[in-house]
Amino acid sequence: MASSHSSSPVPQGSSNDVFFKKEVDPSKHIQPVPSLPDVCPKEPTVTDQHRWTVYHSKVNLPAALNDPRLAKRESDFFTKTWGLDFVDTEVIPSFYLPQISKEHFTVYQQEISQREKIHERCKNICPPKDTFERTLLHTHDKSRTDLEQVPKIFMKPDFALDDSLTFNSVLPWSHFNTAGGKGNRDAASSKLLQEKLSHYLDIVEVNIAHQISLRSEAFFHAMTSQHELQDYLKKTSQAVKMLRDKIAQIDKVMCEGSLHILRLALTRNNCVKVYNKLKLMATVHQTQPTVQVLLSTSEFVGALDLIATTQEVLQQELQGIHSFRHLGSQLCELEKLIDKMMIAEFSTYSHSDLNRPLEDDCQVLEEERLVSLVFGLLKQRKLNFLEIYGEKMIITAKNIIKQCVINKVSQIEEIDTDVVVKLADQMRMLNFPQWFELLKDIFSKFTIFLQRVKATLNIIHSVVLSVLDKNQRTRELEEISQQKNAAKDNTLDTEVAYLIHEGMFISDAFTEGELTPVAVDTTSQRNASPNSEPCSSDSVSEPECTTDSSSSKEQTASSAIPGGVDILVSEDMRLTDSELGKLANNIQELLYSASDICHDRAVKFLMSRAKDGFLEKLNSMEFITLSRLMETFIIDTEQICGRKSMSLLGALQSQANKFVNRFHEERKTKLSLLLDNERWKQADVPAEFQDLVDSISDGKIALPEKKSGATEERKPAEVLIVEGQQYAVVGTVLLLIRIILEYCQCVDNIPSVTTDMLTRLSDLLKYFNSRSCQLVLGAGALQVVGLKTITTKNLALSSRCLQLIVHYIPVIRAHFEARLPPKQYSMLRHFDHITKDYHDHIAEISAKLVAIMDSLFDKLLSKYEVKAPVPSACFRNICKQMTKMHEAIFDLLPEEQTQMLFLRINASYKLHLKKQLSHLNVINDGGPQNGLVTADVAFYTGNLQALKGLKDLDLNMAEIWEQKR
Repeated sequence: MASSHSSSPVPQGSSNDVFFKKEVDPSKHIQPVPSLPDVCPKEPTVTDQHRWTVYHSKVNLPAALNDPRLAKRESDFFTKTWGLDFVDTEVIPSFYLPQISKEHFTVYQQEISQREKIHERCKNICPPKDTFERTLLHTHDKSRTDLEQVPKIFMKPDFALDDSLTFNSVLPWSHFNTAGGKGNRDAASSKLLQEKLSHYLDIVEVNIAHQISLRSEAFFHAMTSQHELQDYLKKTSQAVKMLRDKIAQIDKVMCEGSLHILRLALTRNNCVKVYNKLKLMATVHQTQPTVQVLLSTSEFVGALDLIATTQEVLQQELQGIHSFRHLGSQLCELEKLIDKMMIAEFSTYSHSDLNRPLEDDCQVLEEERLVSLVFGLLKQRKLNFLEIYGEKMIITAKNIIKQCVINKVSQIEEIDTDVVVKLADQMRMLNFPQWFELLKDIFSKFTIFLQRVKATLNIIHSVVLSVLDKNQRTRELEEISQQKNAAKDNTLDTEVAYLIHEGMFISDAFTEGELTPVAVDTTSQRNASPNSEPCSSDSVSEPECTTDSSSSKEQTASSAIPGGVDILVSEDMRLTDSELGKLANNIQELLYSASDICHDRAVKFLMSRAKDGFLEKLNSMEFITLSRLMETFIIDTEQICGRKSMSLLGALQSQANKFVNRFHEERKTKLSLLLDNERWKQADVPAEFQDLVDSISDGKIALPEKKSGATEERKPAEVLIVEGQQYAVVGTVLLLIRIILEYCQCVDNIPSVTTDMLTRLSDLLKYFNSRSCQLVLGAGALQVVGLKTITTKNLALSSRCLQLIVHYIPVIRAHFEARLPPKQYSMLRHFDHITKDYHDHIAEISAKLVAIMDSLFDKLLSKYEVKAPVPSACFRNICKQMTKMHEAIFDLLPEEQTQMLFLRINASYKLHLKKQLSHLNVINDGGPQNGLVTADVAFYTGNLQALKGLKDLDLNMAEIWEQKR
């Protein structure tokens, strides 16, 4: 009502104007338009105030029908409803329509001319536009001035007298107060208020009437247009009704049957799905009884797989089913119970496997049971089962030793178990052969024990590696599948056809409708094609889809365990490759730990027997036997477990060091006693010592076996023959040779003590050298043994003994060099130092022999006088002493050494004679004194060369005379 006539929503024109150009699209659903109300309706009643009318509309009809997507705006609002599909094209003239000319409109112009005249006359009566606008503006200003007299409260949109504040403002109570004799004044005030309100009403009515008069032409025009529009809408409504009837008939004849068939197909498929769902629910309902049956037969892996599959079905296909709301938590509790049962079962299995009789030939006890337990524990990430097995190994190792000791002690009648209660004390009462047999039995039992542990751990290790291999192959297959799926997705057509009814996929509707009749073919195609498309996500999975999804998650791979058991590796393993690799390393470490446990228990057994010094009291053969047994056990365990355990080896080394110390001290003490009682006289050489020396010459540094019959028939020899040379020796040196061989043989028997034996042998050789020097050269034998004097024979015999030891030092060095590691070759320098010390000692003995004769020459030749008789008494004594010297050393020293010694003695003799002749002023002048000296010298020379082995000795006696100046 407030808009001007220029913006009227109804198009202006005569009653014969055409409102549209084309037929309305019958496919559009147009609701019937209610008839327009009168422009000037009657005064509304109370009931009509709240009824909706066209005046309550917020948007006019052209705005509602306006299509903003069109590039141009059509003037006819009916064409706006044609949408984007309307294309304004040029109409081709029809051959069946006549050509229209101006003469065809002559009749029409004659009919309309009268109306045109009336229209022109009305136009002249209406004032011009400018005059009308000025009048309208003046009237508008006057109306605004009148309306300003009306209070603003009456203009508010929320004006209501039921509001107390509004009511008090419009009708103050002060005008209705009649108390206090003021009734006449209040009545006048009330009358004045009524007149004021009436004045306000008149102003509003005048303005309303004025507004209506201004728009009277538009009102009358709207009334005329309304009747025409109602006629047109009535025709349109009839056309729409007819179109709808035709569409309904078409729908009933052509579409309703087909859609009904599709609905029936969907309904049938849904019924099949419900049936399969009920079957699945029945299967899930039997999960707990089935798990109980599996647990009763110790099928832990099967029970865990069933629980995992059921939980997966509950989460994916049976999610939200009220009857199964507690089944998931019950299965979780059951899974925890299975974890505890598996750990207890593995502990029981470990105890049974490790504590069964060691005579049993079966390496692995119930291999299938072990494989099942390990798979179940791996599936549940219970990796502490190796710790349980390790604890059982420690207990079993203790029991093995305990049982062996009990069995051995029970066989010894001398041990009273009632008196000696403790098992360790009973064990200490065994002698060495008995204890050695006990130790051998323990080592053999430990070897069998380790072999069983290794076989069991190999099974566990194979299971772990099979799971690791399966994980890697599964990951490779997933990568290949992802690549294939990516290539397939690139070729898929992205266009999807929708079924209009109920928003379903047409392809799904037809696929599901055809699924049941060709179930067998579909199943075979899925089995043949692993990359087939998955089931529709809009509906519950088909039976075939359910089977595929279940089987895809339970795919297994067959692997073979070294024991011959085929295993099935499930894909539902929660372990990563790093965890499986770490577990495999822990299994290997557990095998090493088993070896260490056996060695530790063996060390404790040895230490308990060694408390009373039993091991230190063993002789060489016993200790060597014990050492070989321990070394054999160490090698066997190293071959079984792949690593050498150091505890028993360390204990053996410790005992070997103690043995070496005792061994060395015993032999050093023995050598010391022999030297202290040695009278340094040539001893006969028994045949066994000659055989001993001969064995060394053959390259075998070892003590020969005793031959009782042959030894009794052979007589002792005077000298020891070594590689064709004769050695006159004392008895101490013979025993020293035997002691040296004992050192070398101990190195062969106990290789771990090679370095200690080398040090001890060096110390022994040094001791013999120093002690023999003290006794012979230092004349210590005079007080120790009670010799009257140290003779030249004693000195020569000592020198020859030292030479014999020097002869064998290179052989001893080569023996130790072959048994030392290369990094310890520096220790061989001890033999070089010993050889030098021995050579120095031999040189000192030779110098001592020369010094003895030198002092004799000085004593005799200082009294020499050149006079008759010839030979003189001085030269007779000298020749006598030289003969005694020769007789003393010739049988002891080799001929070459004798000649060298006498050459040195002769040089000393010539020096003293030359000095005496110089003192006597005897010169080589051919006089009588010269002749006497020449005769004495010739007697000395003849005597000396007459001695055995000195015939060709070049004495060069001309050096006794001083050269003439």
